Amino acid sequence: MTEQLAAMPTDIEELKSKIKRAVAGGQLMESTVKNIRALLAGAPTELYFKSVNQLADGYEWSELNDRFYQTLAFGTGGIRGRTIGKIVTTAERGNAREDERPQFPCVGTNAMNFFNINRATRGLVAYLHDWNQRKEISARPKLVIAHDPRFFSEEFAELAARIAAENGCDACVFEGPRSVPELSFAVRYLKASAGVVITASHNPPYDNGYKVYFSDGAQVIEPHASGIIAKVNAITTESFTPLPKDRQGKVTTIGKDIDQAYMRRLETLILDPLVIREAKSLRVVYTPLHGTGSVIIKPMLARLGFNFQVVPEQDRFDGRFPTVKSPNPENAEALTMAISLAQKQDADLVVATDPDCDRMGAAVHGKDGKMKLLTGNQTGSLLAWYRIKTLFDKGILNEQNASRAVLIKTFVTTDLQKAIADYYGLRCVETLTGFKYIGAKLSKYERAIPEQLRQNYVDLTEQETRRLRLAHSSFYVFGGEESYGYSGADFVRDKDGNGAVIMFCEVAAYAKSRGQTVDQLLDEIFAKFGYFAEKNGSLVFEGAEGANKIARLAESYSTSPFSEVLGSKVINIKNFETETICDIEGDFVPKERMSIFELEDRTRIAVRPSGTEPKIKYYLFAQRRPDSGKFDSTELSRIKTEVGKKLDRLWDWLQKDAEGRLNEQSR
Repeated sequence: MTEQLAAMPTDIEELKSKIKRAVAGGQLMESTVKNIRALLAGAPTELYFKSVNQLADGYEWSELNDRFYQTLAFGTGGIRGRTIGKIVTTAERGNAREDERPQFPCVGTNAMNFFNINRATRGLVAYLHDWNQRKEISARPKLVIAHDPRFFSEEFAELAARIAAENGCDACVFEGPRSVPELSFAVRYLKASAGVVITASHNPPYDNGYKVYFSDGAQVIEPHASGIIAKVNAITTESFTPLPKDRQGKVTTIGKDIDQAYMRRLETLILDPLVIREAKSLRVVYTPLHGTGSVIIKPMLARLGFNFQVVPEQDRFDGRFPTVKSPNPENAEALTMAISLAQKQDADLVVATDPDCDRMGAAVHGKDGKMKLLTGNQTGSLLAWYRIKTLFDKGILNEQNASRAVLIKTFVTTDLQKAIADYYGLRCVETLTGFKYIGAKLSKYERAIPEQLRQNYVDLTEQETRRLRLAHSSFYVFGGEESYGYSGADFVRDKDGNGAVIMFCEVAAYAKSRGQTVDQLLDEIFAKFGYFAEKNGSLVFEGAEGANKIARLAESYSTSPFSEVLGSKVINIKNFETETICDIEGDFVPKERMSIFELEDRTRIAVRPSGTEPKIKYYLFAQRRPDSGKFDSTELSRIKTEVGKKLDRLWDWLQKDAEGRLNEQSR
């Protein structure tokens, strides 16, 4: 891909001298120097030397530290990092213009580039070979690979497929960008050993990532996570010897057949087709935000008979995401163009999906005539309530079998969903943040079905698997995260933006058929179950120094927890890093650096470092329950205002408290 290393010995010696002086001056970290030397020692091209040398010549020590202070660690969710540096070197720019994507990805051990794709794939494939050997599986491992439209995603996917094949693994690669949920579906549909998606979800354009799924279609958890991590992190060079041709795997292109199989299954998410037919006046605006959602959602909405429009400017793949500041449907700004179109067209609903289409954001035409953004908690609660209620209406669920039905949410998702599940007699299981834990529960429920009945589980219809789960195991009704991820069935083992759009359009159709707006339907739920409100905040700290601040701040909540907040005493603390915690089903909750504080007024505060971004996240929860009966509209309006102000005060207090903790530590 680039010319062979041609740096002269004198050039290398000059670079070593510059680095030595920078270390002596405290400008470069020791770990940075160690990783620079390791990368250059095994460099296959001149690109690496030229990039490091240019940054050293420019005294860009901060950039070098960010790129090299660590080797991008393969974690339980894979790897994610910058694929374009804050400073793009001349060598990385290559023959690209200033306004174009650089020719080559960011050089560095702590960046998403060919070096780290190489390591990740070789480590994963080595683990799959070991796993097959332990399980006495004679067939070659099979890996399914998908990618989003981000910068370098296609090249990374092609490299991963080639490396997998050269190391004795068959690789099935999608012909073009495809979503995370379709990859999850494809792994099980093709009975593959594992899957990979090249994506950084809704991160900024300069990021990319590598997410790994196991044969159950869910993101890897233990024991596979540690095994893969160990294999990947033991690899320090790009050099390897391919297997002999007769032992190499094959690379196969996949696409339309998987699309059709996946869409047939998505169609089963509709619980009441009559509702859609009765709400023909429902108008929907959809935007894929330049991402993979357009591949499946457009034909699905057409197939189901929805009246919809797509934001034309955002209906094309573009790794720059030029029409938004961030391609994140959690952010109001990302829905601006869709809401503008909805207002012009007098549409009822806006739905948006992120680039890898695992998250969905929504805005609705409110009772006041204006478009109103919904939070992830509100959207998830509407979906949970509607799906549970409709399954009871259809007779699929009843008082006798409700205890076998389950709703799954994360610990940092609204307790309104727990209240809904309790009312209908369903089990509400709480997991750590990350849909991989929900995926693990789905695998557990599948395994609980007698072996002779589940041998061909993947090939059974939704009706057949539902019957088996209700009779022998647990019937998964709905799952979700506050961070705009939802799932309504177990044929996908990750959050599914494609499915979420379809399911939420049905909810909007239901409201329309009753002469309601969606926010009126939500108020009806609040009036019955209680008003639950949430506020999320985060503090961002980038780079090597930022990572240290996040770690110190997270540690402080464990060693110096709150005792009182805004005059309300803390009555319970759950420290998920130090305590042994089990869920409602008796399953052990893995250790995680997260603390949840419960106050005497039923307010809750959760604090945890983000697993994918340089930030520490805060989740604030407040609720008011009716003493008896329901809230009336006047009472509900007053409570909304009071609770909103309370959450704002709480967030202000938490930010000042965090600043004080960091200042105290720096003294």
